Amino acid sequence: MTDLPASDGAAAPQRLRTLDAVRGVAVLGILLLNIIDFAMPGYAEIDPSFYGGSTGANWWEWAIAYAIGDGKFRGLFTMMFGASTLLIADRALSSGQQPAKVHYARMATLFVFGMVHAYLIWAGDILVLYALTGMIAFIGWRAPPRMLATIGLLLLAFKFADGMLAYQHIEAARVASTQPGADPQMVADWRSFVQQADPHRDGIARELAGYRDNYADALAVRARTAIFFQTVINRIAFVDTLALMLIGMALFRWGFFSGTWSRRAYWLTAAAVPLAWAGYIPLIDWLSATHWSPLTMIATEAIQLTLLRPWLSLGYAALVILFVQSGRLPGLADRFAATGRMAFSNYLGTSIVCTLIFNGYGLGWYGYLQRWQCLIVVAGMWLLMLAWSKPWLDRFAYGPFEWLWRSAARGQWQPFLRARQVANVSQ
Repeated sequence: MTDLPASDGAAAPQRLRTLDAVRGVAVLGILLLNIIDFAMPGYAEIDPSFYGGSTGANWWEWAIAYAIGDGKFRGLFTMMFGASTLLIADRALSSGQQPAKVHYARMATLFVFGMVHAYLIWAGDILVLYALTGMIAFIGWRAPPRMLATIGLLLLAFKFADGMLAYQHIEAARVASTQPGADPQMVADWRSFVQQADPHRDGIARELAGYRDNYADALAVRARTAIFFQTVINRIAFVDTLALMLIGMALFRWGFFSGTWSRRAYWLTAAAVPLAWAGYIPLIDWLSATHWSPLTMIATEAIQLTLLRPWLSLGYAALVILFVQSGRLPGLADRFAATGRMAFSNYLGTSIVCTLIFNGYGLGWYGYLQRWQCLIVVAGMWLLMLAWSKPWLDRFAYGPFEWLWRSAARGQWQPFLRARQVANVSQ
């Protein structure tokens, strides 16, 4: 799923270095799941038996990625998007601009970037969802943080209840359909679910052929997938996306991301990580035992997205903040922060590089790697993002796509070189 940038690229004050570092870890982490969608037919992302291998090292890759990465870094990124929404609105207000005008200009241009990304580069785009959800979330930018957090938690509770009720209804329909004299409506509901939830394995060949061939063929396959994502997946993901944005806004107001909490508070938050990981063990067992049944996924998604993912995302954030504040390995902390300041460029850059690696108009590796082998590509991309972000920002004021986004949102070209570079050029 994705990912998304939460900053327009401007250098953050030192007190927000932790925010940039958390965002950097988030943009690195989301590739753990997205890599499967880059490398093989999309449904393999949630069902390893669909493609790429589901036994041995491939099963372990799925299980570990599911517990550690699936949605957690995207959840963290979503919270960071909410936090940065307030950061940029506050900056606009303090500089005499209209925060709403600044925000909606950013969301409108982000929507355009997302449409280009989804249809021309990679169908798994998250920018369109973030732009549309961000337009709604901004309504609460002046609301008290307790209200924002409460609404966010209520939305997560609704998502959980809706998922579990759907599971109970479909499970009842499944059982009823096997009984003599079953209620015709229950039988119809079960048949409808089976038909709609079918992963359509016959489409594997079409995706392999399309993405292994030239750009025009890949474009045709990508367009169908992008439409499905934007009309179905994004609609399903809207509630929890809005919830996490609002929670991120509240946490920003409370100073969580800027590192103002006590170390004890951050350690207590970090303690959620092993507890949440333990909570994934029965879900992994259940999914494996039912061979990743779509019915099982209804329940497991409701549980993990609302009860486990938010705490795990916050635990990761707390660990990053503690690491930055510890002063250990300051060079690595700086690399994380620079990667976060260039989150937009790293997100889009990852899509460009990975599609060139896997699609036929590039290296053409699509569908040839097993799941565990994809981790080698992930490691390489992590090194690339950590390696280029800081040297780039030492010379330029923004990442390339941050600069383009900021210029488009403001309706004029923004300065690109850092101030000292401009001074050197003028001498």
